[in-house]
Amino acid sequence: MTTPILSQLRALDCLQLAAIFEGVTLLTLLGIAVPLKHIVGMPVAVSVAGPVHGLAFLAYLWMTINTAAGADWSSRDVCRLLGAAFVPFGFVSTLRFIGRRRAESAS
Repeated sequence: MTTPILSQLRALDCLQLAAIFEGVTLLTLLGIAVPLKHIVGMPVAVSVAGPVHGLAFLAYLWMTINTAAGADWSSRDVCRLLGAAFVPFGFVSTLRFIGRRRAESAS
């Protein structure tokens, strides 16, 4: 049987992985696939990176809501985390937030 603190730390670990995956796929889409489509005329890059990023975004959305439901997070925190998914390199602020929450849970 897991303790609530341990399960919260596991949820934060999963959210951290989802945030990294979502952020990297967004950067790949915007930094590599879209320029390849418009500069080189290679639309297949967006056809591949787009759906991968879409799945990563949905996983991140689900993990954020799932983790927040099991913790004492304000709606402002949840909106901030979801908003960060729309900004390139926004996942860095999410990782900082997760680090602060992990430190709070551990103490």
